[in-house]
Amino acid sequence: MIELIGFLAGILGVLAWFPQVRTVWFEKRHDGVSLPTLFLIVFTLSLWVIYGVLIDATPIIYSNIAAILTIVSVIIGVIKLRKP
Repeated sequence: MIELIGFLAGILGVLAWFPQVRTVWFEKRHDGVSLPTLFLIVFTLSLWVIYGVLIDATPIIYSNIAAILTIVSVIIGVIKLRKP
């Protein structure tokens, strides 16, 4: 039950980024998106992955990797849109 709660939290955390993905990739808008903030969030989530590996917590590892991949897709989209 505890791991289920962890996976549910991870899934919801990843789903929370989908409006940003939609805005950047489908609406082609990047206004208000802070790349430094996104890079800091990716760094923070990377530390969570390391922590999850160290304590052998599968939900922490997988949910943070999924969040990192989602946020990196936003970062790539913003960089492509801002490229002259």
